[in-house]
Amino acid sequence: MHFLLLSLATTPTPLPTPTLRDGISEDQVTPGLLGFIMTAFFVVATALLIVDMVRRIRRVRYRAQVEEERLAAAAAADVEAADAQEGLDNPRHAATDSNGDAAGPGLPRPRD
Repeated sequence: MHFLLLSLATTPTPLPTPTLRDGISEDQVTPGLLGFIMTAFFVVATALLIVDMVRRIRRVRYRAQVEEERLAAAAAADVEAADAQEGLDNPRHAATDSNGDAAGPGLPRPRD
């Protein structure tokens, strides 16, 4: 087995023929101008598709980020509205601190 591998590794390969075989033209083995134009078209089209895809993904990501910020702002506004409503529902609690002393104007209301 080793002898076979050694002989295959050391045996020189035949040299390729420098010319085409009889009956074959150069147009049959090379893509030519049409092949180059088609390849260039596919490369340009792929590059344009990639640029468009990146633009769309970035737009979706920014829209999601803006939506998250909008929802966070709406949630904060809801919390503030709930706090304000709680102050209107219980005026005695809003006007006094935890010791029962009256809270001065401009002082924050204590949280429970």
